[in-house]
Amino acid sequence: MSTVTLVPAGKTFDVNPGETILEAALRGGIVLPYGCKDGACGSCKAHLQAGEVEYGTYQKKALSDEERAAGQILICQAQPLGDVTVSARIVAAEGMVPIRKLPCRVASIEIAAPDVAVVRLQLPSADRFEFLAGQYIDILLKDGKRRSYSMANAPRDDQQVELHIRHTPGGAFTDALFGTGTPSINAVKVKDILRFEGPQGTFFLREDSARPIVFLASGTGFAPIKAVIEHCRTKHVVRPMTLYWGGRRPRDLYMMDLAEQWAREMPHFKFVPVVSDALPEDQWGGRTGFVHKAVLEDFPSLADHSVYACGAPIVVQSALQEFTAVAGLPEGEFFADAFTTAADKAKA
Repeated sequence: MSTVTLVPAGKTFDVNPGETILEAALRGGIVLPYGCKDGACGSCKAHLQAGEVEYGTYQKKALSDEERAAGQILICQAQPLGDVTVSARIVAAEGMVPIRKLPCRVASIEIAAPDVAVVRLQLPSADRFEFLAGQYIDILLKDGKRRSYSMANAPRDDQQVELHIRHTPGGAFTDALFGTGTPSINAVKVKDILRFEGPQGTFFLREDSARPIVFLASGTGFAPIKAVIEHCRTKHVVRPMTLYWGGRRPRDLYMMDLAEQWAREMPHFKFVPVVSDALPEDQWGGRTGFVHKAVLEDFPSLADHSVYACGAPIVVQSALQEFTAVAGLPEGEFFADAFTTAADKAKA
């Protein structure tokens, strides 16, 4: 057994043989930043100040050779080889709830874009599921594999969970959901019973701050940001908020009407849609280019802001690098959920 000491908090916890630092921390009720838990997204990056670890299996895009040489580790993969000291933020969130496994029923499936389905899951009426807006769940497949999807709604009384699921051709779950590449007997249908595990992740609103917020979403990265904005409306949060939502074509912004409605109804909220590869038939007259570049054009300084970013790892990583280096965003004010696919995780 090894002991991990967290700095600057000074907290300690024990790690059993074969456990990662993250697994042991969560077991002990200490929540550290994390995302995919598979060494693919980099959200759990921390600094090893003393001791040695087994680094585990991970992708170079999540932890580069240069970062590893500088003492960085991914706590979702790292296993201590003796006592260690790690510099990592403890996520302080009132209302953090334990991870559970629950059944659910598919209440509805709506095709919102050619490759995006909005799926609503009905939860057990006798067993209330608690979570924080912005967290995700793992759908548990029959073969033991998992698929992670962010919840797109804030907690509410009707006990439903809303997921925005992008079709990944060849994906076991999404092929079944979209009815392609899989025998119809395996299709995911309304009224089907599924099992999931959650809530997971540390992407949620830091409510102890009054800093203006920039939301950055690419594709279905809109889902957890939608949940956070709904939470802000329910709690009457009036911090200035600007949502930048990027897609390749206008149809990728599959709930643009809802975002425009928020902008009309919330005086402190602005919405900026950005399209990178519009075709002539799209007749797109709005902002173009990379979505994180649009943020930099409008906010040359982010020193006084908080950024909540969700979507493809390349978008999230580019935003973190440029927002901190170019616009002066404090790294501790960048909160992210990088959407890794099953293929991404398989490479780790």
